[in-house]
Amino acid sequence: MVGSYGTLGIGPAIADPASAPTTAGEAVQRLIDLSRQSEQLNQQALNAQADLDTKVAASDAAEKRAADAAATLDAAKAEIRQYQPVIDRAASSALLGSRTNRLTSLLVSNSPQQLLDQMSIVDFVGARTNDQLSQFQKATDAASAAETVARTAADAAKAASAAADSVRSDLESKRAALQGSMAGVIAAWGQLSAGDKSALAGSMFPPGFDRDSLLKGLVPGSGTSALAAALTRVGDPYVWGATGPDQFDCSGLVQWAFHQVGKDVPRTSQQQSSYGTPVDEKDLQPGDVVFFYSDISHVGIYAGNGLMLHASTFGVPVQVAPMGSTPFHSARRF
Repeated sequence: MVGSYGTLGIGPAIADPASAPTTAGEAVQRLIDLSRQSEQLNQQALNAQADLDTKVAASDAAEKRAADAAATLDAAKAEIRQYQPVIDRAASSALLGSRTNRLTSLLVSNSPQQLLDQMSIVDFVGARTNDQLSQFQKATDAASAAETVARTAADAAKAASAAADSVRSDLESKRAALQGSMAGVIAAWGQLSAGDKSALAGSMFPPGFDRDSLLKGLVPGSGTSALAAALTRVGDPYVWGATGPDQFDCSGLVQWAFHQVGKDVPRTSQQQSSYGTPVDEKDLQPGDVVFFYSDISHVGIYAGNGLMLHASTFGVPVQVAPMGSTPFHSARRF
């Protein structure tokens, strides 16, 4: 549960000193509440980082498209420049009225053969000029289209860069909030007695847990084999943002376990909740991935009989524990 801190936002992470716990039970509950808040912030920061990575990649791709479009435009302009002398000469001839035609050929010819030769030259020059004028028009049209593409690509690159900057700012805010919340958790942890710390950590396995029976008939590459890999990490500490190999947060443990069996699972609990195929709670099998809370800020691996293996929170090592005390959201089969 979220406890007295309510629905999480970006805000103060450390409780008012005036409300300091007066009993061991209150101290433990404060630690639980602060740890829950930190876990949510941790997943939010991870999501912001993933979003930033996506936005940066989109920005880089948009900038490359803009650069390619600009290069195409430059090439189109260079082609126009090749035809410019022809256009200038044609324009000059038209302006001065000096362009040769069949009538002037007739007037200046001294013989029928000379007339035929002159007219042939006129036809050739005219055809060549017309062809170059046509090529010039094509080059001009291409340059106009390239300019439109280049302008659109440049605008897209600018927008993508702005989006990345916005997400980067959001990430920095979430990281700052997480750092403050972590400090609060560590301070609350320091207030606990050794006995309270031990009680909070609990046992690594519930009574009667039979690992061998659970993993009987294990299929390589399956969820069960990922569960088997995760079981080797029981006892490792919970650390915000950690992905192994000997310390984890909740989604980091799931990612690490499935990586051991050749599956490239996303980093955050929210991303993981869209990976694989959905499974009803009543149809859960060992190795399925289970998600908790309305914001999907916690994740574990189902271990049969209503149990899950998870990295739960600061001060509690990776362990197998009952699912019932955590609000179930959904499940997936990877």
